[in-house]
Amino acid sequence: MIEQPAVLTVDEAARILSISRGSAYSAIRANEIPHIRIGNRILIPRAKLFALLGEPAVAEA
Repeated sequence: MIEQPAVLTVDEAARILSISRGSAYSAIRANEIPHIRIGNRILIPRAKLFALLGEPAVAEA
């Protein structure tokens, strides 16, 4: 079994959600996508994103 990272970048999350990078940043600003900020980086917890979608966190889109 391949271990998945605990967090995703904005680009990775956008790809999973099938939205543009700009739309992903807009959704983050509106707190529609769960995220954490570490310094200048924005990271999306994989488990929270997939829970939002109603899917197990091990799924890969």
